[in-house]
Amino acid sequence: MDIRDYLRILRRSWILIASATLVGILIGGAASVLAKPVYTADTQLFVAIQGSGSIQELQQGNTFGQARVQSYVKTVDSPIVLQPAIDALGLQTTAKELASRVTASTDVNTVLINISVSDSSPVQAAALAKAVATSLINAVDTLEKPKAGGTSPVSLSVIKPATAPTDPSAPNTRLNLLLGLLAGITLGVGGAFLRSSLDNRIRGEADLRRVTDAPLLGGIAFDSDATKRPLLTQAAPQSPRAESFRQLRTNLQFANVAGRAQSVLITSSLPGEGKSTTATNLAIALAQSGQSVCLIDADLRRPMVSEYLGLDRNAGLTTALVGAADVDDILQPWGEGRLFVLASGQIPPNPSELLGSDQMKLLIGQLEETFDVVVIDAPPLLPVTDAAVLSQHVGGVVVVAGAQKLKHHDLQKSLAALKMVNASILGIVLNHLPAKGPDAYSYGYGYYSAGPAQQPKRIAAENVETEPDFDLPDNGGNEFDRIFEDESPRRAVVHPRQGRNRV
Repeated sequence: MDIRDYLRILRRSWILIASATLVGILIGGAASVLAKPVYTADTQLFVAIQGSGSIQELQQGNTFGQARVQSYVKTVDSPIVLQPAIDALGLQTTAKELASRVTASTDVNTVLINISVSDSSPVQAAALAKAVATSLINAVDTLEKPKAGGTSPVSLSVIKPATAPTDPSAPNTRLNLLLGLLAGITLGVGGAFLRSSLDNRIRGEADLRRVTDAPLLGGIAFDSDATKRPLLTQAAPQSPRAESFRQLRTNLQFANVAGRAQSVLITSSLPGEGKSTTATNLAIALAQSGQSVCLIDADLRRPMVSEYLGLDRNAGLTTALVGAADVDDILQPWGEGRLFVLASGQIPPNPSELLGSDQMKLLIGQLEETFDVVVIDAPPLLPVTDAAVLSQHVGGVVVVAGAQKLKHHDLQKSLAALKMVNASILGIVLNHLPAKGPDAYSYGYGYYSAGPAQQPKRIAAENVETEPDFDLPDNGGNEFDRIFEDESPRRAVVHPRQGRNRV
């Protein structure tokens, strides 16, 4: 993984990281608000050695004092110092409990002793600090007094009296907020990488590349309106969704630059990845480029093409395969006449046998001779074997992968199933991609969106050839399609019902 992969993981989980950071800050703030304020009073003592005042005695006394100071600091939290302070203030506590609130320290190479006492009351903290300092002075005087009698050679003096603090020393709101911020960011980032390591779904092109090196033919962004308006002709001509299918059409022609795959099978790993809408819209996009296209609904388990296009599916593929009717009699034109649809027909009890039969192979060959492109919508690969069986009769296979849903091992199984039958995989189409974010595939260019009065009319769900209220370019707005069209003369497509030639 490089730096871009790490940044992609962080961008994917920015909500998690932001939430964890916010929670950390809230916890730090709550800890500051709910914690009981603590006040700290400080006092400072000076240690002096009694002497005659000669230079040599002063030097010896200074060395002696510095050595003694460390011992006095250790004596501060002992009962000999704390118990007299407790008795003097009449407190209901023990020397051990008070020792946890008393801190003594000294600076290096000095004879200064710093004493700090914490308490919930600022006045009580100052009184305790004063009492502890006084008790330490008395204790040192007693401990250092010669046994033979006389005065102690060491004297302690208060040079900084304890005063009642005005602000609490704890809680430290800034520190708590900072700690909460750092803890939240750490947990959020850690959770993001843990989530990424456990999440084996394909979210974008980077995840796809970890599974296969098959060409990525295109990416289709998720559109909430696609469930109600799934067709390419129901979207604005220059909308990102329409442009995605035109890009898919062009990339498919690049992938099939040799022109060997005249029939293309569209399938997916699992149901719900958008293979039927992709097959339907790809056929429409190819027809808009001026090619004659036959769209076959070969999903004999859950046929959806006829429902999207508003066509009758009672007579269709199964009808032709069992010999009940000639295929020319059951092809249904759609749109401006360049697209013909072979519906599924009645759902049979043996779809796999029908799709793998010699009749199916002959039917595809017959349609390839009549149309420029044959697009076949097949069932998913993993639940049933229909698509793998049918892939042996077509020129190439396009696998639709539903982003945010499909898992790595599912796509691996699907591609392995196709390779096992020596299918020609033209590429992958990523569907349901996010419109924005690290996994977005489309690139915005700023397109004109017509107003309500200029929007194209929604194509009716009847088999009626109507002229749209907007003009389409001859090649669907894509000049690349002219380059990769078959250079041979256009074949005449005979409409089985009207008995006239269509180009």
